[in-house]
Amino acid sequence: MENIVSQAWLLGQLEDANTVIVDCRFALGQPESGRTNYNVDHIPGAVYVDLEKDLSGAIMAHGGRHPLPDLGAFSILVGSLGIDGNKTVVAYDDQGGAMASRLWWMLRFLGHTEVYVLDQGYSAWKAAGHPVTDEVPAVHPRTFSPKVNRAMLASMDEVKDKLGREGTVLVDSREERRYLGLEEPIDAAAGHIPGARNFFWKGVLNEGGAWKSAEEQRERFAELRDAEEIIVYCGSGVTACPNVIALQEAGFANVKLYSGSWSDWISWEENPIATGEE
Repeated sequence: MENIVSQAWLLGQLEDANTVIVDCRFALGQPESGRTNYNVDHIPGAVYVDLEKDLSGAIMAHGGRHPLPDLGAFSILVGSLGIDGNKTVVAYDDQGGAMASRLWWMLRFLGHTEVYVLDQGYSAWKAAGHPVTDEVPAVHPRTFSPKVNRAMLASMDEVKDKLGREGTVLVDSREERRYLGLEEPIDAAAGHIPGARNFFWKGVLNEGGAWKSAEEQRERFAELRDAEEIIVYCGSGVTACPNVIALQEAGFANVKLYSGSWSDWISWEENPIATGEE
């Protein structure tokens, strides 16, 4: 696995000054729970980032429920966590990798390639008897210099322009019932972007909660093997990120995130909506 690291690997890096561990725990609907849980205990040396305060920007008329943050402000934040171009970053959460994958994507988008997601997450780490602490580490700020990789991002206009284009595949990462339009517990309209195929993001994991191997990811996405370009979305651009990682693990090179995702798409009244099977 190129983007996922094992607990055993991280255990061996706890004393490595070049490794920065980032706790990304966050629960939708309980926005303070991640920070609270971090304060109770976390992996030694880990710093904390908040999905809505740090990894998202202000909600506006368009852009979705978790729009990308201002890249300048985010780059300053990254530096304040002790991260620069020489650091290896390992992100973890307790939500199957969804929040950690958002940080992975953000750093990759800004040109930092040495970033990984911890397999299985915090509860498994703790259950295995690995060390935890309530001590907040001293951080030595660095200068993080972003180099935006625009090819990783798809805008709403780009998605709209490419609807039905041969070679471009849209991947909807939400649960099947939301994709089909049978229910919509969060956003104002139900359904999916026309032509999208449904791959629920939790399919990146096996029954034990570990990330599937690269070969297993290739099997999961086998029907997309002829795609020239894949654009991934979810409800708000967060849980799409595990699928972005999985697609890269499966060997797909041209994978983009529609960061505004479904909540942005439906904010434009003229955008078409599909329901049912494609």
